[in-house]
This record gives sequence, C-alpha cells and structure tokens, in this order.
Amino acid sequence: MFIPTTIEEVNDRGWDSLDVILVSGDTYIDSSYNGTAVIGHWLMENGFKVGIIAQPSIEDESDIMRLGVPNLFWSVSAGSVDSMVANYTPTGKFRKDDDFTPGGVNDRRPDRACIAYTNLIKRYSKERPIILGGIEASLRRVIHYDSWSDSVRRSILFDSKADAITYGMAERSNLMLAQMMRDGRDWHSVRGICYISNDIPEGYIKTASFEECEVDQKAFMRAYKAFYYNSEPLTAKGLAQPHGKRYLIQNPPSPLPDTKFLDRIYGMEFENAVHPYYAAQGNVKAMDTIRNSVTTHRGCYGECNFCAIAVMQGRTVVSRSEESIIKEVERLASNPKFDGVIRDVGGPTANMYGFECFKKQRSGPCKDKRCMYPGICNALKPDHSRQIDLLRRISAVKGVKKVFIASGIRYDLILADKEHGEEYLRELISNGHVSGQMKVAPEHISDDVLKMMGKPSSDSLLEFKGMFDRVKADVGKDIYLTYYLIAAHPGCYEHHMQELLEFCHDRLKTLPEQVQIFTPTPSTVSTMMYHVRRDWEDRNNIKAEHSMQMKQRQKEILFSTKTARDDRGRSERSFDRDGSDGRRYGSRNLGERRSFDRGDREDRKPYQKKEFGDRKFDGERKPFEKREFSDRGERKSFDGDRKPYQKKEFGDRKDFGEKKSFEKKEYSDRDKRRSFDGDGRRDRRSFDGERKPFKRDFEKRDDSFGRGDCGGRRPFDGDRKSYQKKEFGDRKFDGDRKPFKNDFNGDKKSFDGERRPFEKNEFGDKKSFKTRSNSKHLTKKGSKGFQYKRA
Repeated sequence: MFIPTTIEEVNDRGWDSLDVILVSGDTYIDSSYNGTAVIGHWLMENGFKVGIIAQPSIEDESDIMRLGVPNLFWSVSAGSVDSMVANYTPTGKFRKDDDFTPGGVNDRRPDRACIAYTNLIKRYSKERPIILGGIEASLRRVIHYDSWSDSVRRSILFDSKADAITYGMAERSNLMLAQMMRDGRDWHSVRGICYISNDIPEGYIKTASFEECEVDQKAFMRAYKAFYYNSEPLTAKGLAQPHGKRYLIQNPPSPLPDTKFLDRIYGMEFENAVHPYYAAQGNVKAMDTIRNSVTTHRGCYGECNFCAIAVMQGRTVVSRSEESIIKEVERLASNPKFDGVIRDVGGPTANMYGFECFKKQRSGPCKDKRCMYPGICNALKPDHSRQIDLLRRISAVKGVKKVFIASGIRYDLILADKEHGEEYLRELISNGHVSGQMKVAPEHISDDVLKMMGKPSSDSLLEFKGMFDRVKADVGKDIYLTYYLIAAHPGCYEHHMQELLEFCHDRLKTLPEQVQIFTPTPSTVSTMMYHVRRDWEDRNNIKAEHSMQMKQRQKEILFSTKTARDDRGRSERSFDRDGSDGRRYGSRNLGERRSFDRGDREDRKPYQKKEFGDRKFDGERKPFEKREFSDRGERKSFDGDRKPYQKKEFGDRKDFGEKKSFEKKEYSDRDKRRSFDGDGRRDRRSFDGERKPFKRDFEKRDDSFGRGDCGGRRPFDGDRKSYQKKEFGDRKFDGDRKPFKNDFNGDKKSFDGERRPFEKNEFGDKKSFKTRSNSKHLTKKGSKGFQYKRA
C-alpha cells in the first residue's frame, strides 16, 4: 500500500493528522530502493502515521503545506544521490535529464536540496523540528570539502538550521526519535544522529574546528581521519566539532542490523511502482532499473577511496536470509504485470553476499589494514556457494524466466575463492545472469593510481580475464567484459592515462567505453586527498587536477586514436601523428580542420580553415588573401612586380618610390609625426631629401619645460642636438653623442657636456642637473607648489 501523498489519501485512512511528513528530492517510488519509502513504511509498521511530499515547489506553499503540519517532526532528504551530483556533471555542466523526475527533465530538484527544503518549511511552518536524512545529509554532516564551491563548508546542520541529522541507514535512529518525541523524552542521546550543542558530552572526542580546517589543510586532514575512524558502530566514539562558539555533536552510529532485522525491513509490502499522483506527471526512467530488483545485502568491505558506500552503509556486510529473498521474488512474480524478468539480484557489489570476516563482526574493522587492499585478507575467506544456490533457487520460482545481475562484480573475490570462484563465474555465463556484457571495475591499471584508489593491481585483472576467456570458450557463449574506468583521480597524471590506453589496446584487446571523470563527493577519502593534495598516510604530495579542462583532457586521452573515434561516431577530425596513436586535433568551435596525409607525401594538399580568416592556396602556391576579421583592414597581395600594398584603414600608408615619408593619418598617440624608414631606426624621425631634421609644428616651442604631465620632447635643431626626456629614465647625449651609463640596477644617469651624473633620491625621485646654459631646474617655492627657475 502506498504511503499517503495527498490529503484525500490521509482522510481515506481515517487519519485527521500525520505524525511525520517525509520530504524528498526524488519522486515517490514505492520500492525498497527508495530510502524515503523505506523509512516511511518502517515508521508505519511501528504505529506512526506518515505522509510523503516529493519534489515540492520551493516558490510557494502549495506543495509543502498540502498535508498540513506534522505532530512530531519533518524529515527532509535530497534523494537517492547528493543534489549537486544529481544536477551537475563531473566537469560542472548542468544535467538536463533526471531519472528520478517524472518526464525525465531535471527541473524540480534544487541545488543543495536539504538546505532549500529546510528553508521552505521554516518559511511556512516553524512549529515542529526538522530532521535531515539521506545521503546528502549523511556525507555533509561534518566539516567537509565541497568541490562545487571549491571550499571547506560547515556541517549542513549549521547551514540549513535544521534540528538534527539521522545519518547512514537510519531506520533505527528515525524510529527512536519518533518514539522519544511522542513520549516527551529527551532525544539527544539517540545513536546515529547529529545535533548542535553549546557543550561537549563526556567522553566525546574534540576535533579541529571549522575555522582551523578552513585555513589549514593539515587540520582538515586530522578532522577527517577522526570522522572516518569513528564511523563503525562497534568501535566508534562520539565526536564534537567546534563551529564558532558551538559544537556539532555526532553520536556514535546506530548498531549494525542483523539478518533478522534486514529480513523485516525488506519484507515490508512495497508496491514496486511510482505513486499514481506522480506517475500521471510523466514516465520515471529509474523504474526501468529498479523494477523487479532484489537487494540481497548491505555494506561493502571493498572500501574504495572514491566510494561513499563504506561511509554510508558501513564496511561490514550483512546479508538477508535466502528464505526472505525467495519470498520477495515470489511476491514480485505473483503480480499480474510481472514480465518474468528479475532485473538485479545484488547489493553494492553483487558477489559479497553470504560471507564476512568473523573477527570484524565481533570487534569491528581493523584500523591498520583493509579487507581487500592490497590483497584479499586471509580472515575474509570468500565463498560464493551461497550465492550460487540462491541464483538457482530464484530461477526455479514459478513465473521467473530470467535472472540478471546488474550490480558490479569484484573479480579479485572470484580469484580468491579457490573452491567456488570459477564455478560462480561459470554459473553467471552459462545461465545468462549477465546479458552480453559482464561489468567489472578495475578503474585503472597504474600501480601509482591504484594505490590512491585502494584498488588491486592489474595483475589480478589479467588473471581474471584469462579465466573468463577460458570459461566463455567452454560454455560457448558470446559474452564480453565491460571495464569501468576513472580519469583525473588524485595522483593520476596524463602519462598514467596514456599507460591505461596502451594497456587496454595491447593487453585487454578492447577500446575504453565506460570512462568517468572523478567526482569529489563529500566525505570520501579521495575527496580529502583531492583537497589537501596529500596521500592518505600524509607522506607525499600528490597531483589533484582541479581544472575542468584538464580533467576532460585526461578522459579524452582514452578516446584519442582514430580507430576509437570512428567506432564511437565522433565528428572531430584528427590525424595520426606517428602511425599508431593519433591525437585529437583542433577544436569544434574553430571550425573543422582537415588533416594531412602523413603517409603519402605526394598527396599532402594543404588544409582549408573555414572561418576566422580563410587561407586558401592554389596548386602553384600563390599567396593567400585574408578576407575576414582582420583588424588591419583588407590586405592585398603583391602582384608579379612586387609593388607594396596599400593599407586602407587605421593609419593609411602611401606608396613611396624614392623613400619619401608617409603620413600616419589617424590614431597616433604622439600627434602628427612624420617618419622615414631609410635606416630602420625605431624613433620616428622624418627627413627630407637633404636629411634635415623636422620641427614639430603642432605647438610653439620656446624655453618652457615639456608638454603635459609626462614631459615633452624638444625638437632637433639643425645641428642634431639630442632632446631631453625628463621622466621615466631620462636619456641625454652631448654633442658628440656619447652613450649614457646604466647603473644601479637600471637607474639611468644623464650627463652634460662635462659628463656629470645626476643624483637619484629615494623612491625614484630625480633631482635636476646642470647641463648647458639652456637647462632648467625644477624647484619648490613655499606652499604655492612648483615653479620653473632658470639655471
């Protein structure tokens, strides 16, 4: 039965009000894959009246207030993913599509949805507490780095001004909050929540403050490690993070669920469909993936540095019983609309079902090592036998025609299971549990990058490929491996991507297809390294590519060959530089460039550039004509006699045959100056046929000093005496044109006839100096300012 989302449904149930109202950034899908639906059904199972408002408009109260005000609290979630991840690509472009929105258009989920929805509720209803939940609130519950603003941000609890956060898989903490609020008890001791306090509870660990983390990357790293090591229920202690004069208090996580608890959660009767109120607004694409899918377990002991699953669900795997899973499949198969296909049987990773380290279950994860990096821990003991039996039992359920595994598969676990690993792989291939392509995620092959990711070496990938090819040949199935790869991860350089490209071509015999640019999602190990540019052990500096263009460039390296480009129908043209690994040439925005044929020299016809100044050559290589976008006007080419061209605009140059000076008509910053080019001197001096210097006629010259504020230049007399430039490094020559001296790091000294240097005061002030009888002194007289005084 659907959870009410309209007031009519509330009245049909005989309720006059609701205890809890859930607000979600996703549309309402009644499925165990929707966290909001799980919390809603769980609270209803325990006697509370619950309603859901999905993707409310933030412009007015029409959506948010349609169910009234709850008796206990509002519960706000951004949805199944962080709203910034849902709205933007790894390169910062806005996503136009949204699989969790009716109609598929991404126009209903606001940025930073938890903050937006909390502000919306507080605008129209201030009577009840607001509790944040879901992945956005969980990963932003402490001080965190936000890549979209490229800054360290406070806990989302301070930014949103909500009352508390229930983090992780929060069925227990939400139920405890509801029960304590209903009974009027203090709820601040509930495990698995965060709240704001003026005091630090006894026994809690005080971390670096927000103010320290904002300016000191070392402090940020220390605060993050305290958060990471206190995220497991069996070993965690409470944390207190200062934010100004107050503290963010994080209580220890909720206890781990056991098999019985999971069976009860996933045994609730979900409709496995979009609520009719929202289904009428358009098709929800996400249903194509999650419809008729079954969750088998929670948690992941892979602990990849870039993944948020370990932080959200924990590093301990808890599996459902086979009976509970079979019962859910039978319920799905009994639906008249069931098409006979179970689309997924798995969890965060499909083949982690049914086994776990007994030591970790008793005392929590090891602090000094991981379960699967750099290799599989001996205490883990992978065993695929339970999952093999489960797949066979599901396939035998009446009405089930096909069972698929759409979740990822860890190939290193298959290799580590010496008894049942190959049998499990054979079961997947022979019975068609993977359709056409089997998904594996090596992410990279460079040891340097894999270390930053927390992934196994490429040797295990090659070993698994050999096993896969052997089993595929034995079974006779036409099936292939699909590799998920990551570009621009912290510690990854362009030469690492080139190494990955060569590995895919030479060793895997494939072309990269599933390549994703690393996204720094909040509160992951990789995001911490991305921000501080240090490795996890804090031993070495690492590269962290923050430029969107350079991130895209790393990705495009994997698609740089002509063969790869043609196979993907790319429109860009390129040329092969050395006959093997060509690179993409040019840019779409500058027009299409035609490539040279590097192989046959006789066919090397020049290219044509279509825009921004077309250059075109005929077969005899005549000079080109530049037709458009020239800021110097049209240039005409030389004819056979090589007569000079005419420049039409912005200072026309006239043709001269006997070295007569030209006139510069316009845009001269030195007024009307004549020049000549006879000896190539840079100063603009023009001479007539007898080479007498010109006189500047635009201003009458006498013995006054200079022109304007910058000092003028004196004209040459008949004896070609040098002029004086008073400021900006004066240069002066005597009659014999002796060079000046350049001393004291560029301070230029001027000499008179007797070559006496002038004095330079502090800060570059220049004192006047005596030269010939016509020199001037600049002196100060009283308070009336400066006047000129004859020497």
